[in-house]
Amino acid sequence: MPLIQVKLIENVFTSAQKMEMIMKLTDAMAAIEGEALRPYTTVIVEEVRSGDWGMGGKSLTAKDVRAIAMTGMQEA
Repeated sequence: MPLIQVKLIENVFTSAQKMEMIMKLTDAMAAIEGEALRPYTTVIVEEVRSGDWGMGGKSLTAKDVRAIAMTGMQEA
């Protein structure tokens, strides 16, 4: 049975965004494996405390992630 684990920094995504992730990831698995496995597809969203996530040797916070997202939106 499919198990999808998603780790996020807390306070970046809203409850609605996390629900959308769950739905879309389930849709993606059903498209690959078939609709029969949809009811058995489990998605776990885990939030990591802001600052407890590191990248490139530096601590990453929710504020950092939002700034990165804004940069990407401005480039589009």
